[in-house]
Amino acid sequence: MIRLMYSATLLIHSWLRWAVVLAGLAAVLSSSRRSSAGASKAGMWFTILLDVQFVVGLSLYLFISPNTTAAFHQFGAAMHVATTRFFLVEHPFGMIAAIVVAHIGRARSERRRESARGFYLVALLVLLASQPWPGLPYGRPLFRF
Repeated sequence: MIRLMYSATLLIHSWLRWAVVLAGLAAVLSSSRRSSAGASKAGMWFTILLDVQFVVGLSLYLFISPNTTAAFHQFGAAMHVATTRFFLVEHPFGMIAAIVVAHIGRARSERRRESARGFYLVALLVLLASQPWPGLPYGRPLFRF
């Protein structure tokens, strides 16, 4: 049962990343004008999808993934393995940083009516840099089936 839940949650997490990336691109592109309704909606969807992705990823990280569960039991040894360290520390840290930056941009654009483009761009770049792209030592497939 846990194996099926792990596979399903990992599949959702993998596919949801594309919705987050597309929403991030839309937020960056539409936020060139300060008080555009489209920019506000795109930024809203970007932050919502980031939050949903965070919850799915957090459930994998803390409860479902057998990899992180095993790594937590041998944390010191896990830090010496690049792939394990990436998924235990680097990936979550990068994603949390991207979420924080996107939320700051959204809040500032809502309160001060200024463009959040720079914030969304930085969030998107951090998000892209923290992905396990194929070809990297810790790479994962672009699409899971």
